Amino acid sequence: MKILQISAAYKPAYIYGGPTMSVAMLCEQLVKAGCQISVYTTTANGPHELDVVPNQTVVVDGVEVTYFKRITKDHSHLSPALLKAVWKNAKAYDVVHLHAWWNLVSVLSCLVTVMRGVPVLVSARGTLSPYSFQNKNQGIKALIHNLLGKPVLKHCHIHATSQRESDAVNCIIKPKSNTTIPNFVRLPVYHPQVHDIVTSPIKLIFFSRIEEKKGLDILLNALSMVNIPFHLTIAGNGNELYVAGLKSLAVTNGIADKITWTGFINEDKFKVLQQHNLFILPSHDENFGNAVIESLSVGTAVLISEEVGLADYVSKNHLGWLCKTTAVSVAEAINQIAGRPTDLNTIRAQAPDIIYSDFGADSLVEKYIGLYNKISKQH
Repeated sequence: MKILQISAAYKPAYIYGGPTMSVAMLCEQLVKAGCQISVYTTTANGPHELDVVPNQTVVVDGVEVTYFKRITKDHSHLSPALLKAVWKNAKAYDVVHLHAWWNLVSVLSCLVTVMRGVPVLVSARGTLSPYSFQNKNQGIKALIHNLLGKPVLKHCHIHATSQRESDAVNCIIKPKSNTTIPNFVRLPVYHPQVHDIVTSPIKLIFFSRIEEKKGLDILLNALSMVNIPFHLTIAGNGNELYVAGLKSLAVTNGIADKITWTGFINEDKFKVLQQHNLFILPSHDENFGNAVIESLSVGTAVLISEEVGLADYVSKNHLGWLCKTTAVSVAEAINQIAGRPTDLNTIRAQAPDIIYSDFGADSLVEKYIGLYNKISKQH
């Protein structure tokens, strides 16, 4: 099959976190499975541009990628050159797969592809949910959705990464189909050796992009109510002013000396995750949660909000705990978990095998190829 993958950002733009890495891994696994994959993306790399030659196709880890120059920055990413290429070449592909929404690469590429009569699959990646409409730019989003999004998306197929995301999308639009397949998540190349490392103070880690949606402020307020010794590692980056405000909050709450801010970690992330007892993500809205799987793959238990797409999976498989998106709920959970070292060690021993079984690349790639074939035949 010939699949055109369109994403506003592609690696090495790791600044955008898990979605960028998931898209890249999907493309790489599809190539290994024999699919013909092309990626159209932009030079986006946060406030800067990637050090690439625009409009030239290069091979990135086996995948043909064309980086087009953008003329607007985050988070609109307008790229006339990319849209021109989509218009010219879309008909050469069996399916066009778009990643995310609410940027001009995705929205306008979707419109162009539908106009060209090519089947479209949209991976919303958390951007088509009630929370996304309510969080920022409500008026503009509502206008775009009613004038363009809703009329175009009814001609598209939707890929959701969790049942929670699928239900959220169905509240917003009525697509041609809605299929749930988990994200690709890069697991350690080695099967980690696990051992009991519950210590005092308990070692907590927040491993994510730092933005309002992720609920780091909830965690910082919760820690002021925790009554057991702890140390928190915050691994991630975000808007400098927002991060500065969170650091000020930590000082106000009297916990600044119990926190290490590492910034973004990529190469050593599995080693860092395994060195901690509990991964915490009290997110307000999360379609999937790549870092949850990454943490469990090395045996580190998780405490996540009920709003994380993987909440049902974690609960069903007894891989961690769920909380509300309130400081009180998070604090109560941490206090209780710290008193249950046996549970933490049991998860450390059992989680890696469960994750490797459920999120191995071979089984997932077959599901994606099956979805592409289904969409192409229906069209």
